[in-house]
Amino acid sequence: MFFLFMSEDSVIYGQQDFSLPHDVVQLPSGGKFYKSKKKSVKVDYLTAADENILMGGNPDELIINLLRNKVYEPDLRPEEMLNGDIEAILIWLRNTSFGPEYNVNVLDPKTGNRFPTVISLEALDYKKTEFEADENGYFTTTLPKSQKKVKLKPLKYREMIELQKISESYPVGRTVPTITSRLERQIVEIEGNSDPGFISKAIQSMPIMDSKYIRRFMKENEPGIELIRTVITPSGDKVEVEINFGVEFFRVFYWLPKIPIRRILYFSPTSSFVV
Repeated sequence: MFFLFMSEDSVIYGQQDFSLPHDVVQLPSGGKFYKSKKKSVKVDYLTAADENILMGGNPDELIINLLRNKVYEPDLRPEEMLNGDIEAILIWLRNTSFGPEYNVNVLDPKTGNRFPTVISLEALDYKKTEFEADENGYFTTTLPKSQKKVKLKPLKYREMIELQKISESYPVGRTVPTITSRLERQIVEIEGNSDPGFISKAIQSMPIMDSKYIRRFMKENEPGIELIRTVITPSGDKVEVEINFGVEFFRVFYWLPKIPIRRILYFSPTSSFVV
């Protein structure tokens, strides 16, 4: 269970004369991807004033607005944080405000009917990865098809927003460079060459086997929370459910019509059934 946050860091933060009520959230990244190398961050509890954010405004901006209000780290802006660290903060905020029970409706593939189930957010833990990043926050791996050695980095929240805006800017009917744009931000070096122009050109001719390998490698090794849970259907089958961070994640006790929203955080569709 990763929701035990009052550690020795709390004493250090207290010495900084930080008087507002808060707690300390341990980051899945361990801080190695940030200049500050902070392994944890100070986070305020949700308050009545935060209900203005939860109940109104643009649903696409809910996540970033909450983070800007709740994270107290002047040298670590939410936009510069990794996806997995943001996941940990969001789950902590929800747990301390609404409790760990997450009620969802899941599709039973055998009957075609949906059924209610409860996921305990307290049971979520850090992802177990095979590879670790170096001191610069880079992963090194060899591509299976071309056999080229590459260095990769996880995307920051700001870069995820940039990719989303690129996708939205293209008119209907135009091919959106979703894959290549992401690779240009993930790859920092190919065979020792870190020149952006060289990397961009190499990506355009990269074998699809290598491209898919990079996406799978990053998904498996980026620090974060294990968000996929297995549940049993009424018909006895097992299905995987992936937790999402849309508006309904925080609006659990409010009656609201369903709001069609885009995902802000990036989650690859590895499971067949997504809440």
